Amino acid sequence: MPQDNDKDPRGNPWGDRNNSPPDLLQIINHFLGPLKNIIPGGNASSSFILFLVFLIGIFAWSSFYTVPSDSVAVVQRFGKYVKDVPPGLHLKLPLGIDTARIVPVKRQLKQEFGFSTPGATDKHQSPRANDTQRETQMVTGDLNAALVEWVVQYRILDPVKFLFEVREPSETLRYVSESVMREVVGDRTVDEVLTIGRQEIESEALIKMQTFSTKYAMGISIDQVQLKNINPPKPVQESFNEVNQAQQEKEKLINEARRDYNKVIPLAEGEKDQRIREADGYRLKRINEAEGDAARFNALLAEYLKAPEVTRRRIYLETMQEVMPQIKAKFILDESAQGVLPLMNLDGKRASNHE
Repeated sequence: MPQDNDKDPRGNPWGDRNNSPPDLLQIINHFLGPLKNIIPGGNASSSFILFLVFLIGIFAWSSFYTVPSDSVAVVQRFGKYVKDVPPGLHLKLPLGIDTARIVPVKRQLKQEFGFSTPGATDKHQSPRANDTQRETQMVTGDLNAALVEWVVQYRILDPVKFLFEVREPSETLRYVSESVMREVVGDRTVDEVLTIGRQEIESEALIKMQTFSTKYAMGISIDQVQLKNINPPKPVQESFNEVNQAQQEKEKLINEARRDYNKVIPLAEGEKDQRIREADGYRLKRINEAEGDAARFNALLAEYLKAPEVTRRRIYLETMQEVMPQIKAKFILDESAQGVLPLMNLDGKRASNHE
């Protein structure tokens, strides 16, 4: 072992002036020398044991890792992909030989365009400070301007593709989303973008974004594209609000007219149908009565032809039976009498009874 006077006067533990190989114990003493003052009775052996414990701790600390329940770990050995590891506690080669990158495959991620949610942990979720206004400014198909804010929700399907196929996949997704949204909005008028075309824009943008993510092998699946606030530029926003109010007033008047129409027309239709049914019923009644009278007259004629005198007498009596009770004053005259007979008050009894 080299003597102390052969060591480098600057305290270099890695060799002496004659370039002799370093002494392992000397290296340990160099690094753990300050601990000798802390450990009572410290010597080279105790320092070596302490160094071994220190190495074991480093190995253990760099060997064990935990994968959350909503994620998987992609293990790389010297930078080369090795395997996927499910959730739980796992062991890997220490000291940077193996590296484990956690990928949240069961979590729904999102990216916001034109606004940001406070407290977001994903740096790619919210736009950069200088991109917030730029992302929302779009030109519609009729050469008008609109400020469009939207959200893209996605999941990581293939962690290997997500990590290795595309450089910065989350940032690439932001560029793809912005490009697709500008294309979809540019194919529609400003009225469609601001009012009735929102659902169509969301559906078309979702399909195109998924197509691009598959084409670029990004390893993600687009779940939903949702439009948030869509406004005209601030210089024309007041005028646009007035136009919207006029449009709403127009729709209100149309709805009121339709309400009155639906209230009056069905009632008139019902009355018309009622009148038609009443007329049809009266028609059937008159026809049935006429047919019944004709049948009765035909039957009466048949009986009359069999016995004319008897039938005539019976008809006379039945007719008088119906007519006489309706006559209040009755006078009976004898055709053979020469003068007027005394009045026979046939209603006197009835009058007295009435009194």
